[in-house]
Amino acid sequence: MPIIHLSLNFGWRDFNKMDSKLRNRIAEIEWLFLDVDGVLTNGMLIYSQAGEEIKIFSVYDGHGIKMIKDKGVKIGVVSGRGSSALEFRLNELEIDCIVMNRNDKARALEEIAKEFGDSVYNSAHIGDDLPDLEIFDHVNVNVAVNNAVAEVREAADVCLTKNGGEGAVREFCDLYLACTKTP
Repeated sequence: MPIIHLSLNFGWRDFNKMDSKLRNRIAEIEWLFLDVDGVLTNGMLIYSQAGEEIKIFSVYDGHGIKMIKDKGVKIGVVSGRGSSALEFRLNELEIDCIVMNRNDKARALEEIAKEFGDSVYNSAHIGDDLPDLEIFDHVNVNVAVNNAVAEVREAADVCLTKNGGEGAVREFCDLYLACTKTP
């Protein structure tokens, strides 16, 4: 599978070089699934003195999520970890499906499909680490953040230029919007 490396600053303007079949697959997604640590965040863990986990999220990612939700794409999060900060942010973004504290991501996706139907398989997944490869086997478009581990980048259809927590999700959302525009 050819790897597409994007070169953009929140909006890929020269996507005509991308394979038209891949553009069509992106344009037809019904769901976008996201990992959290390393995708919605930079992957670092920060704790307060009281032991409470602190997460830092990109407002650019949040706006990208809202833009594609407005186009009818449902958003799901499947994360190996959970926290009250994460739950607060995901509820703030009105995420359609939230699965936390699950390392068996393929099984989690199967359970989501039982609840929401097979449309969940017509999706993209943005990942950064080895557990995300489980979901890659079940979705239409595999996406890696710039700082993903080598195995994830090699399995990806699209490799973003932004790091996790630094606008990578927005970068993919902008690509989706570009792919859905009629010429």
